Amino acid sequence: MQRIIFSIITIPVAALFAGLGIHAMRRRTPMWFWSGRSVRPEEIADIPAYNRANGWMWLAFSCVFWLAAILALLGSPAAGPVLAGGLLLGIPALVLVYKKIYARYRR
Repeated sequence: MQRIIFSIITIPVAALFAGLGIHAMRRRTPMWFWSGRSVRPEEIADIPAYNRANGWMWLAFSCVFWLAAILALLGSPAAGPVLAGGLLLGIPALVLVYKKIYARYRR
């Protein structure tokens, strides 16, 4: 039962981050990262490439949740540690990767 509940939580979160990545890739204006701060088109030299990089970043982050959900459904005790480790390392990695993306495509 616990593995079902774990998966019921992680699958929608994985889908949310994957959807965010797909949304970023399809945007015509620059995708934002920080809540409450928008990125002006004048700031970015190549908006489609910037948005693709941003989208791939979110898709990669969603993989942590997909993997944890699959492991839970398979009954693996590694599901919790994978999720915890992925979040502990993944959240700071998001910040660092986004800073590199922004620096690369900034005018």
